[in-house]
Amino acid sequence: MGENPLDSVIGDETLPRKVDVVVIGGGIVGTSTALFLAEGGLKVLLCEKGRIGAEQSSRNWGWVRQMGRDPAELPLAIESLRLWEGMNARVGAETGFRRTGITYLIDSARVMAEYEDWLTHARRFDLPSRFLGRDELAAHLPGLARSFKGAFYTESDGRGEPAMAAPAIAEAARRAGVGIATGCAVRGVERQAGRVCGVVTERGAVGCDAAVLAGGAWSRLFAGNLGIDFPQLKVLGTVARISTVEGVPQMPVGGGDFSFCKRLDGSFSVARRNATLAPIVPDSFRLFVDYLPSLVKTWREFRLRIGRRFVEEWRIPRHWRLDEISPFERVRVLDPAPIPSLNREGLDNLRRAFPAFAGARITQNWAGLIDVTPDATPVIGPVDAIPGFFLASGFSGHGFGIGPGAGKLMAELVMGRTPCVDPHLFRLDRFKRATSIPARPADLRIRS
Repeated sequence: MGENPLDSVIGDETLPRKVDVVVIGGGIVGTSTALFLAEGGLKVLLCEKGRIGAEQSSRNWGWVRQMGRDPAELPLAIESLRLWEGMNARVGAETGFRRTGITYLIDSARVMAEYEDWLTHARRFDLPSRFLGRDELAAHLPGLARSFKGAFYTESDGRGEPAMAAPAIAEAARRAGVGIATGCAVRGVERQAGRVCGVVTERGAVGCDAAVLAGGAWSRLFAGNLGIDFPQLKVLGTVARISTVEGVPQMPVGGGDFSFCKRLDGSFSVARRNATLAPIVPDSFRLFVDYLPSLVKTWREFRLRIGRRFVEEWRIPRHWRLDEISPFERVRVLDPAPIPSLNREGLDNLRRAFPAFAGARITQNWAGLIDVTPDATPVIGPVDAIPGFFLASGFSGHGFGIGPGAGKLMAELVMGRTPCVDPHLFRLDRFKRATSIPARPADLRIRS
């Protein structure tokens, strides 16, 4: 529909018979995990059902921020920013990262109070986040015309290029020895005595000692076929690209009803902020109790709707055998329809705030499905019910910014090394829902 242009990664023609770890999913978290595992000396296969980075990893806003993160997630955001700063050198390619600072404009006392509360937690990390008063805004954001109560600014934050980053990291992983299989869905995990001993792909079986699921919006479905009840829903983010504009801030800026982020080619990504669409699907009812507290707290930010996606997901099988065609082979890339009217609304709000955008025109619309957990915090860690199986998903719109740090943490957990940050926050069992059913005999060993 409105798929974002993406740097291409050509997959390998053949699969290895045996590796140490198979990473399932070629977004920014999966590619980062594969890179750090390879740098740790492990033999790795990265499997992607479609194209590297083709889903939400290339469809997001490109913000790399510490500001506003859940206080418990801040150490991972800080570590990830450190990795972003050296990423171009590490991968030998352009990922688009630039340290530009990020600014949130504040238009209500409620929002001001929320940032004041967050700052009390963030001070222990010595972040340079600070408030800007009305008098400072004119110098900080030239051309700002709307009246705001102030702004919240973090000079150490920045931006990256979603269409470049995951492919660049994947190619670096390949040079480090990672095998890359694109257009190659993993149907499921093989187990022996309850433990991971391999995976089955549409192109055959691959033996391994561990498997990492970094499947983004597909992770709940994949995990469910293993008997793992992972609470995760999908929300739709819609974005527009607009033409080059001169005389406007170079940093990402978020107002209450708009956001913009400059890209390397001079164009801008623009969105209607705080208006995320939440499609009502069968899982919305299955997980209603899990998400109710979050919905009550953030109801201003979501627009619920029921449409074609309900029927589409109703028809997707929730269970399949490893010798059957899986749902991942039927839909290679999630490419939901964007909402042009919402993008126009975001641009109109932006024009009122920054008249310099008055002549800008929308050149492209696209959308992506964001994987969201009930507490808006990802799962990064082992699935205790299946030894050797690890999950990195549910990044809740934070995945691009914290992707490198998440990949490093995931690799360290797989290798049994001291983690870069405390992983306790990200454990799966915090939801008290993760259960496993015994694998059926037909699922245990499927040979190509």
